[in-house]
Amino acid sequence: MKNPNAIFEDLFVLELANNHWGKLERGLKIIEDYGHVVRFNGVKAAIKLQLRDVDHFIHKDFRSREDIRYIKKTLATVLTKKEYVALVKKIMAMNCIPMATPFDEASVDLCEELGVKIIKIASSDLNDWVLIERIAKTKLPVIVSTGGSNLKDIDDLVKFFDNRNIPLAINHCVSLYPSKDSDLELNQIDFLKERYPDHIIGLSTHEIGDLTSSMLIAYAKGARTIERHIDIDFEGVSVSPYCSLPNDVDVMFKAYELAKVKCGGSSDTKRIPPKCEVEYLDALVRGVYANRDLEIGERITDKDVYLAVPLQKGQLSCRELMSGEMLICSIKKDDPINIDDIDSPYAHVESLKKLILNRGL
Repeated sequence: MKNPNAIFEDLFVLELANNHWGKLERGLKIIEDYGHVVRFNGVKAAIKLQLRDVDHFIHKDFRSREDIRYIKKTLATVLTKKEYVALVKKIMAMNCIPMATPFDEASVDLCEELGVKIIKIASSDLNDWVLIERIAKTKLPVIVSTGGSNLKDIDDLVKFFDNRNIPLAINHCVSLYPSKDSDLELNQIDFLKERYPDHIIGLSTHEIGDLTSSMLIAYAKGARTIERHIDIDFEGVSVSPYCSLPNDVDVMFKAYELAKVKCGGSSDTKRIPPKCEVEYLDALVRGVYANRDLEIGERITDKDVYLAVPLQKGQLSCRELMSGEMLICSIKKDDPINIDDIDSPYAHVESLKKLILNRGL
């Protein structure tokens, strides 16, 4: 059966910050620059747009209010449908996944027209049920950020999407722009994993500086999707401190991959040690040696043997030594006692006998 969460596994979400200031040329360049970084690192990445139907999103009586920052920025970054089409085509041309955050119902319609593959619910809309109901009708996979939320809101949202069999990933998020190290609260990843074990848990981060340590910690705690605002140094426009530049994202990708290497395989089962590790440890194990001349038919006691390195091929080790084994041949003092020298259950278990015969010097 196909894993409904597969699209979220090891997914990087790169959000065009500030809607790339509403400039198509800037947006296309951001997509191209980051597309190269994605391809160079061989990672799975979505490039995310922000969609707002300004005519309905902002009340007509407030559109001239220059003193309201959010309204002013939204109006300054408006794009046409044709421009959004061009951006999505560019995202796909760079082998990235087109994704969007719609902030109103008409923008969900546009998501469907554009053919986006994943929809994001912003932290501010986690309990906007009119919008959430419309998003659910698309049946598209959804990622939600949990910044500033309460537990009931998250529980209700998870139950809502579970009841509709819509894949949902849940991002730990601190909605402070930018965030300091002391703001990050990465232990919340553990909380979300335990509370929602059937969902991919991720991290949406707005922190300042090198993301290496956060990637190592977040992956080790179980985050499997990472979201970050991106921008470029272009045309003298200042880059917000919570945004990454292409080189920063390259570092982020590499840190995440390093975390995967260091964490290794599944945490659900005991790992199987590689042959080289077993051989290394076998070289440190003490072998069983005769403390005196031993005759055929004698039963070995602890006083009849001693333990010393090296362990030789076919020799009993401290791991198998048991009092009472009967010798089926004589052993000289200081000679090794081998698996073939005793009448023991070990001698009749072929898999164990083969292991003993092939280990050691």
